[in-house]
Amino acid sequence: MDVMKVIHERQSIRKYKEKDIPEEILMEIIEAARRSPSWANTQTWRFIIVKDKGVKEELSRTLTENNPAREAIIKAPVLLCLVSQKGVAGYRKGVPRTSKGDYYMYDAGIAMEHVVLAAWNFGLGTCHVGAFNHEEAERILGVPDGYTIVAMTPIGYFDERPNYTPRKPLSEILFLDRFGVPYIKK
Repeated sequence: MDVMKVIHERQSIRKYKEKDIPEEILMEIIEAARRSPSWANTQTWRFIIVKDKGVKEELSRTLTENNPAREAIIKAPVLLCLVSQKGVAGYRKGVPRTSKGDYYMYDAGIAMEHVVLAAWNFGLGTCHVGAFNHEEAERILGVPDGYTIVAMTPIGYFDERPNYTPRKPLSEILFLDRFGVPYIKK
C-alpha cells in the first residue's frame, strides 16, 4: 500500500475480531518499529507482545475507568506495550543536550507511529493508549528499573472503520516564518 494512503486512511480502532495475526505479519510490524529513527541511534525502545488473556485483563484494569480501549486490549489478539530506557536518548555523558531533557518519549512516539502505520498496511487496526497507571502496568509486565512503559496499543482485525474524525484546516495549523503568521491566507 502507498504510504500516503496509509497515513490518510489510518484511524483508531477499538473493536476487534478474535482472529489471530500471522506471526510473519506481526514480525513485519515490529521490524517497522525497529527501523524507526531515534536520538543518536540510541534505540531505547523495547516491545512487549502480550497475547495472554489474563495479562491483558490485568493491564486493562490499569486504564482510566472510562477509557474505551479497556475492552479492546482484552479482545484484540495482540497487545503491544512499548517500553523505553530512561536517561539515554537526548543525553551525552549523562547530561541532557537540550532543554527538553530525556528524548525517550519522542523516540517512542515515532516507533509507535511506525507500528500503527505498518499494522494498517496489513489491514490491522490499532489505538494509541496512554491513559493508564504506568507504575502498575510496569509491575505487571516486570519492567526493570531504568525503563518505563510509554504506551500500549491493541493490534487486530476489525469489521468496520469508525466514522472519519475531521482534522483542523491547514490555515489553522500552518505558519510562515513566525508563529501566527498564516502560511495560507483564508
